[in-house]
Amino acid sequence: MKIEVIERKYKASKRFNDILTDKLEKLDKYFGKGAIARVVVAKQGKREKLEITIMNSGVLYRSEVEGDNMYSNIDLALPKIERQIVRRSEKSNPKKLKAPAVAFEFIEEKPAPLADIFKKKSFELDPMTTEDAKEALERLDHDFYIFLNAETGKVNVLYTRKDGKLGLIEVNF
Repeated sequence: MKIEVIERKYKASKRFNDILTDKLEKLDKYFGKGAIARVVVAKQGKREKLEITIMNSGVLYRSEVEGDNMYSNIDLALPKIERQIVRRSEKSNPKKLKAPAVAFEFIEEKPAPLADIFKKKSFELDPMTTEDAKEALERLDHDFYIFLNAETGKVNVLYTRKDGKLGLIEVNF
């Protein structure tokens, strides 16, 4: 697994990088050589934040933890990712195992021309069913998921409503 560590107002020590690498390499049993792990370590006031994003065969696994100690953050974040992996493997049958390929381009946070835009992401949309989008929404632990609906050919947004139910927005051009 290729591991990329990005530091934001936090200097990761060699010991930290070694521990992180050892623990992430234990997840190789699920992925193999093609996986890419992007780790962001940041200090926000007195709190320390750890974000781990693993991309493998178009499937994204993500965990974000904030705490007082970066070492304990590792121990909190990795089980979250492992649960996502196990949950996906339990739900997937051999036919569904091949997830749609999604190419993410991470852009460093820089002052944008518009004061309201702090971060920009771009990605390709591959066709998927609504069921696949539901699984991706659960895996990523986000409030919404954008996908190209394989049945209608339109861009859709699947989101979690305040009452816990799911909503679907179909975008017409």
